[in-house]
Amino acid sequence: MIKKISILLISAIILSACSSTSKTNTSKKNKKTPTRVSKTSNKKGNVNQDADYIGLILKSEENSSGKARDVLRETRKMALFERATVKGGCWDYLDAAWTRAGVPRQQRQVVFKSQKSGPYAASNQLKAGDWLYHINYSYNNIEHSGMFIGWVDESKKLGVTLSYAGSARKEPARYRVYDLSGVYYIMRAQ
Repeated sequence: MIKKISILLISAIILSACSSTSKTNTSKKNKKTPTRVSKTSNKKGNVNQDADYIGLILKSEENSSGKARDVLRETRKMALFERATVKGGCWDYLDAAWTRAGVPRQQRQVVFKSQKSGPYAASNQLKAGDWLYHINYSYNNIEHSGMFIGWVDESKKLGVTLSYAGSARKEPARYRVYDLSGVYYIMRAQ
């Protein structure tokens, strides 16, 4: 098990070094590239669980291709290694990350569009790297956007997304499990 985790972490470091870079207005909280991804606590004591999903994160990249893979790699690099923050909220972060990955707005295709009240997307409509708008059932049922990584339990519609809180929190994006039964908009890199 330790050998498997070590291989995954080494792969993450190698993949991040191979990722392309472009200019964005992101501030880097930690400019040094860590040698491993670990669980860390912020000032409020919230634990960063990114390391728990590294296998799923890397598998989603490996199984993707083209611009979707570029977006997955760039966002992983920004979230885990650069610890980048962007002025604004969840939409602003993903917009900056996708642009940085070489997917400007005109290269984004809406593949599912509904309303906050539904009908909602079926689980088989989501692909790794998709930009989702969904109901955040874990936080007052507000609308939220994040990037889909993969399913933890597809039958319960529990999936990992890259999520950015934004506001004035100065915290990097993080990988979290969300109830994705309320996805009402899916955008895909072209």
